[in-house]
Amino acid sequence: MTNECSRITKLAAIALALASIAAAAEIVKIDSGALEGTLNSAGTVRIFRGVPFGAAPVGDLRWQAPQPVKAWTGVRKAQEFGPHCVQGNVFGDIYPRDKVMSEDCLNLTVWAPKHSARPRPVYLWFYGGGFAAGAEDEPRYDAESFARRGIVAVNANYRLGVFGFMAHPELTKESGHDASGNYGLLDQLAALEWVRRNIAAFGGDPQKITIGGESAGSLSVSALMASPLSRDLFQQAVGESGAFLGAVGGRKMPSLADMEKQGVALQAAMGVKSLAEMRAKSSDELLAAASKISHGFGFWPGVDGYFLPADVESIFAAGKQSKVPLLAGWNADEVRGQVLMAKEKPNAKTFPEQLQKQFKDRAADALKAYQASTDAEALQSAGDLASDMFIVYPTWKWIDMQVKTGEPVYRFEFDRPVPANAALLKMGIKTMGSPHASELEYVFDTQQSKKVEWQPGDQKTATQMNEYWANFIKTGNPNGAGLAKWPDFTKTHEVMHLNAESKALPEQHRDRYEFLESVEEAGGTK
Repeated sequence: MTNECSRITKLAAIALALASIAAAAEIVKIDSGALEGTLNSAGTVRIFRGVPFGAAPVGDLRWQAPQPVKAWTGVRKAQEFGPHCVQGNVFGDIYPRDKVMSEDCLNLTVWAPKHSARPRPVYLWFYGGGFAAGAEDEPRYDAESFARRGIVAVNANYRLGVFGFMAHPELTKESGHDASGNYGLLDQLAALEWVRRNIAAFGGDPQKITIGGESAGSLSVSALMASPLSRDLFQQAVGESGAFLGAVGGRKMPSLADMEKQGVALQAAMGVKSLAEMRAKSSDELLAAASKISHGFGFWPGVDGYFLPADVESIFAAGKQSKVPLLAGWNADEVRGQVLMAKEKPNAKTFPEQLQKQFKDRAADALKAYQASTDAEALQSAGDLASDMFIVYPTWKWIDMQVKTGEPVYRFEFDRPVPANAALLKMGIKTMGSPHASELEYVFDTQQSKKVEWQPGDQKTATQMNEYWANFIKTGNPNGAGLAKWPDFTKTHEVMHLNAESKALPEQHRDRYEFLESVEEAGGTK
């Protein structure tokens, strides 16, 4: 009995020691002061949460470019996630881990390996959410897996909706560079500049930065590649489902004049006479008023004349974008679910009629690209068209234009059928294929963040994808030992199809994208 008690006591002491290691303070000095982080449960990754990279954009700083953080004295605790940016519940599936929503949200999280003699490559991530929602601390974006692979990972917040993208003639006048709007993109630039100044303190290499994002985050990456303010500040880029080339969901980047009109319309709707009165309104009042006139998605990046002197596509067409390696692609079933769940499903009769209404004089060409000889083929083509016009075609065009620089481009299609959630299972649906954003838990290897019936093949896919991304961040090439060969699309026009058994295949469906491109270049249909 005495020996057993002694053994239990020793085990308890060991457990206590391990807990102490995990909670041990990690202190670094950055340009605004000292930070005290923490360690992961294994004691292998240093984590710094809620780190400010910009002053609170409130009061007179609302609708201004992010300003420097005021330096602090002593050691600032960086062990809890910071507030997420003000937003409406426009999606219903975005779950920040912090409990506070605030305009004072310009903060980030750093995951870093334990101390190393050599600088580590850096990955700076921007979340999706239609520029209307999202947060850097969502569990699916937890970057500990990248840190375990020797990467310093950074997730950053940026302002959203009316707070991030409202333009107004008064704002343009006061800016000093005849521009307004795009504050959310300027926040991303500020986060990138913060990384360049401070990441060495965490063991990162400021000359080996990869920027990445998904959906709105991927659109942002294409904009950061185009902007003269940011395009020379990083060495590689990753984009998952999205780019500002071509219309995104039928929508192109607005001009500054159009953005200003929207700001003036909001002012009128709120019944105020000046910008000062708008700045005096609470964030709840602004969010409610903006939601009424824009349905949550009206405030959007545009050609402001400063961050973006021209639209992203024009900058790429002129060859003035970042000349960097790019890893980019999309999911096999981006919004196919909307077609499959529709009350009236397209068939061999109705789908050609839809194409006639949609493409008018180009309907015959559309039917060649999106065939409908049978009901099953029509249903497939309808899902393809919906996904292409939503996000696939702009992403394809981004890749196609970056290939012209001669830089390596690694194109992917995520094909893994993702397990359905509880709501879909109740409807008898086991999977919706590979819909928009479903690759995230695989890229970050964060399956524990979602409660679904994961299968062994899901973990196998996640391990592969996390390693492919890590290899690209480290070297500009996703390939590595034990992984299926991922060819450089620039040289081979082969696409990596990501699944439990990943494989490269020749590019498919180029006819669909070239058809959409021809419609766009002709200025639409007649």
